[in-house]
Amino acid sequence: MVTPTGVVVLTDRRLAAGPLTEVVRAAVRGGAAWVVLRDKDLPYAERAALAAQLRSVAGADRVIVAGADPLGGNAVHLSSVDNRPPEVPLVGRSWHGVEQLSDEDYVTLSPIFPTDSKPGYGPALGVERAAALAAERGDGRPWLALGGIDSAERAEACVQAGAAGIAVLGAIMRSDDPERTTRILAEAVAA
Repeated sequence: MVTPTGVVVLTDRRLAAGPLTEVVRAAVRGGAAWVVLRDKDLPYAERAALAAQLRSVAGADRVIVAGADPLGGNAVHLSSVDNRPPEVPLVGRSWHGVEQLSDEDYVTLSPIFPTDSKPGYGPALGVERAAALAAERGDGRPWLALGGIDSAERAEACVQAGAAGIAVLGAIMRSDDPERTTRILAEAVAA
């Protein structure tokens, strides 16, 4: 099974510097390999339509939907307490290093650095602590570094510590040039 690697962009239409689909399109041009559709507050029909639009931009197999319903796709990203839905081939889970892992295919480990996008998840782990948690408790699962990854240096440090990639929300969503921002991060991840 292919799991997310490289730069994974997480959506937030409220933070996006432009129309969400266009921000994601620019991020994909810049090297984003995967997209996680968050925006859970949208009505079902609007969210399903947005998922379809993002699949046309990123590729049908490169869009992961946050929540248990893949909205016509084949991948979901769950919270630490959600049950795995049946018959969804790719399942990721948010992990903060303390929750028990079970049957997920990959995890996002967070927060690595302080972040404005999702405060309240405790102090930042830092790269070294994240790597140690993944090695001690991750059971060999691929992990994506998430939280405060807003520079090439931070992106490179995460991958050097063993992350399969980085998951980025704020730095890309808020960027005046999401293609350039993503390209800088993608080049650092690939280095």
